[in-house]
Amino acid sequence: MIPLALMTWMQRHRVSLAAMQELHALLGVDGAPFDHIPTPQRGEAYVQSAVRLEAPAAGVTLFRNNLGVAPAPEGGRPVRYGLANDSAQLNARLKSADLIGWRRVEITPQHVGATIAQFVSRECKPASWRYSGTEREIAQLRWAQLVVTNGGDAAFATGPGTL
Repeated sequence: MIPLALMTWMQRHRVSLAAMQELHALLGVDGAPFDHIPTPQRGEAYVQSAVRLEAPAAGVTLFRNNLGVAPAPEGGRPVRYGLANDSAQLNARLKSADLIGWRRVEITPQHVGATIAQFVSRECKPASWRYSGTEREIAQLRWAQLVVTNGGDAAFATGPGTL
């Protein structure tokens, strides 16, 4: 289900529904669950471990992106940590993913022959997860869209093979 604000944006910029559905598929929003994985291992922790284990073989380096707020000692200001967690207001609208890192990308000779690091972001979900458009999921999707529109690689991950 595409939120009304996004539908309005699509119409204003003449983005077809097919293009938006393809983008959702690229971001992992429409991913199929991994039913062949035994039930006790299908939670988010399993998915996160599986994605991290397959990352090196795909040339990707990933780190856990913990988000939260820690109370400051002696009554000081609380300390916010994690990407895009500068304030409660920002965090409500934009939630960075569970795993962040990079993929080495060799730029071809027409691009000076340099190697760059492409930003990679994965939001891990249980294997049975389906996108339902909750406020949290919408904020996580905004993060993925922000990363992708700026040349990064971001998606929801629901198990092995969704890196």
